[in-house]
Amino acid sequence: MKKSSCELLLLYYLKSSNDEDLHSTFIANCVINSFLSLTAIMLNIVTIHAIRKASSLPKTLRTLLLSLAVSDLGVGIFVQPFYTSLLVKWLKQNTPHCISFKVFLFICILFTGASFFGVVAVSVDRFLAIHLHLRYQELVTHKRVLAVTISTWVLSAVTCLTLLWVSLATRALILSFIIIVGLLLTAVVYVRIYFAVRRHKSQMQAHHVRRITHTDEMANIADIVKTAVGVFYIYLVFLFCYLPYFVSLAALKIVGLSDALNKLYIFSFTLMFLNSSLNPVIYC
Repeated sequence: MKKSSCELLLLYYLKSSNDEDLHSTFIANCVINSFLSLTAIMLNIVTIHAIRKASSLPKTLRTLLLSLAVSDLGVGIFVQPFYTSLLVKWLKQNTPHCISFKVFLFICILFTGASFFGVVAVSVDRFLAIHLHLRYQELVTHKRVLAVTISTWVLSAVTCLTLLWVSLATRALILSFIIIVGLLLTAVVYVRIYFAVRRHKSQMQAHHVRRITHTDEMANIADIVKTAVGVFYIYLVFLFCYLPYFVSLAALKIVGLSDALNKLYIFSFTLMFLNSSLNPVIYC
């Protein structure tokens, strides 16, 4: 009887946990994820409270950042403890039920997907703030941003349900496509932000005679640029934490199984979850 992709993955992890060299990798990931789960929960709870009280931030940006913080909090509360419990089961040579593994995949993709789409959304928001400038508040309303935020969670949930019922090859293809499009879009946005900031500074210098207007507009641009730089740091941390997973996934597909790639693949999950503990530091 042909095994499902879920069963094949479970057997792969069980076989890896039997390997003496990889056994220590499983234990290390259990310990690290237990610690990171606590830091993600504590830091994101504090961050959510701080963002809600931050009157200096635009309401639209607060909404997007709150959504990001909630997705990171979900990783700390649900995803990491679940992942740790699966690792413990494999270490005890107990194969989890396929349903348990699918539930883990669902919540993992839901919260990490919402985080990914959230990073893209907040990057686009900062581009619009600089590009539209004075028209930003008129066109980017709180209701529209709220609709986009809800859409990112719906899109993440739909992606979860789709990926659960396709083969491993198709799942890797879909994930790769989504990530590449998202990263390219965000990269283009930051290139446009850079040139937009340069253009605005040139315009301000050209109208230096208008002292009051110049001062007010420069202060406004400076605030927008500051938040754009902060979001850019979130993007860089996101790249650092998520790229190893997709590199290891591609390497396993091309090269095949090896001890080094197996270690990288297992640690890449933990590195993805680390993102949820690093983001609150950047928010602050």
